[in-house]
Amino acid sequence: MSVVPEDRLLTLICDTCGESASGRACVLPDAEVVWTLVTELGWSGSPFASGPHRCPHCSLLPPPPDGRASCDDHGPGGVLGIDHLDDVTVVTSTGDIDLDTGDTLRAALGHAADMGGDVVVDLTRVHLVDSTGLGLLVRAHRDAHDRGALLCLAAPSPFVRTVLRTMRLDDLFVVFDSREAALAHLAAVRPTAAGPTAARAKVPSGQR
Repeated sequence: MSVVPEDRLLTLICDTCGESASGRACVLPDAEVVWTLVTELGWSGSPFASGPHRCPHCSLLPPPPDGRASCDDHGPGGVLGIDHLDDVTVVTSTGDIDLDTGDTLRAALGHAADMGGDVVVDLTRVHLVDSTGLGLLVRAHRDAHDRGALLCLAAPSPFVRTVLRTMRLDDLFVVFDSREAALAHLAAVRPTAAGPTAARAKVPSGQR
């Protein structure tokens, strides 16, 4: 644990240098989710109490020599590939999305936006998304919406689904169980020259 509950306060402990900071606990549906406190204090790391977390100073340091910044064995994050399929761009991540890998995802999402059309973010190999990653996905979703496109999440882990639900972001994103399901839905609702676009975000029952 790198978060210590204390009365109505939570104390964050930096997993790199041991620095600590306290803040008032925000009432959330899941007491293990501390993303709001991490963000408010300018820290980085996991949205969950189990960590890891880093203070603002250590957040500016390069990642550990082994390139890992997450608390599990899923390996360093990054973007495995960007595939252009008809009017859809699929961005596939190779691992956890956090402060150290956020720039890679930001560049990939920016490229997908430049290509136009819808975007599918394949999270099959992602276990953890921290506050940095969540912010990037939310921003990319809004950018897609502003240009009349959809951004879908494919195959998020139970961990990521819990974060989305707890942070009340599950209604913002269109979520599918697999990349194939996301692509099939987008193909089915792709607007024609004479067709409306209002119903594009409707998801078939059982897909969310």
